Amino acid sequence: MTQVLTISCKLKVSASQAVKLEATLSAFAQALNWVNQNTPEKVVNPVKLQSLCYRAIRTRFGLSSNLAQQVCRRLAAARKVAQQKNRPVKAFKGGFVTYDARIFSFREKDWTVSLTTVEGRERFELDVGSYQRGMLAGSHPKAATLIKRKDGSYYIQICVEHDPPEPQDTTEAIGVDLGRRDIAHTSEGENWNGQQLNQVRDHYSRLRAVLQRKASRGTRSTRRRCRQLLQRLSGRERRFQTWVNHRISKSIVARAQATHSFIALEDLTGIRERVNQQPRSKTERRRSNSWAFYQLRQFVHYKAARAGIQVVVVPPAYSSQTCHRCLWLGQREGKHFRCVNPACGWEGDADLNGANVIALLGVAVNRPRGPWLACQLQGYGKPAPYRLAVGAG
Repeated sequence: MTQVLTISCKLKVSASQAVKLEATLSAFAQALNWVNQNTPEKVVNPVKLQSLCYRAIRTRFGLSSNLAQQVCRRLAAARKVAQQKNRPVKAFKGGFVTYDARIFSFREKDWTVSLTTVEGRERFELDVGSYQRGMLAGSHPKAATLIKRKDGSYYIQICVEHDPPEPQDTTEAIGVDLGRRDIAHTSEGENWNGQQLNQVRDHYSRLRAVLQRKASRGTRSTRRRCRQLLQRLSGRERRFQTWVNHRISKSIVARAQATHSFIALEDLTGIRERVNQQPRSKTERRRSNSWAFYQLRQFVHYKAARAGIQVVVVPPAYSSQTCHRCLWLGQREGKHFRCVNPACGWEGDADLNGANVIALLGVAVNRPRGPWLACQLQGYGKPAPYRLAVGAG
């Protein structure tokens, strides 16, 4: 299985080159919107789109042959995604151009890229650090996307194909319990507290509310200054959350690699919808809706694939209420868990207990023909198994 990683690199652009890039970005966006408006919405095949409007794209917008084909491919991909979400493709704001190997090339000896513009081929120097150089060294990228950011800088997002190693065969698992109080808690006892993240999110939420209130009541100059401040703050909260998730996922994968274990994660798909059905305050709903558990899961997946570590996703039902030692349903109150089984009586951190149960579930799922997990239900004269995970065998 080939893994595709996207490496974002800043371009060093002269004034004359900036004019050519602006013209290319504008023509690409106009072509996308024109094709979207003048072709049937049901057409999602790029070859069909190309047969309908290829010559018109060339003559109207001055794009090269390969850039015209990229317009059709980009629109076809957008329409397929829109159909899956049951909504139409409205308009493209621009600010990007997609490239393939025929109109893009990367040269490692001087760290430059060559891009096709509306005025011919141009070569740009990359302004990159050691991380980007290490990822691009020895690679032969075949696709890229030119991006113009809000601050006016130009970036090229280079797609690098990587063949990850085969996942190691092991029966040892590291369970990871995800939450908002503790962002992640592993079965080995390592945890990352979410208090700082909640404080940062609450701070930006209050700051946005104050600026929006001032903008709605102030003078014209006040509204302008508030808009400028909101634009400056835009993305800071998201970037901080991304940095936190990158740090956590890197540590989890490094630990799994050191202990020759695979990673077991709980599948929290749809948890926001279920939680928001309960009576909750506005602050709690905001914190729940901004919980980036899926981003953390994606980071763990791609980092683990690069390291040759398997990731198993298990159902979270009863994982926080089951004792990891005897598999009895116990009592959880906040961060404390207590097992009600008289023969066990384990007490301790609830997230640590949940992470250990997730690790046990991961082993059962990873070894479908091995033993499954069961516990005895209370109130029955005859022992009856309560099955947490069932093997396929």
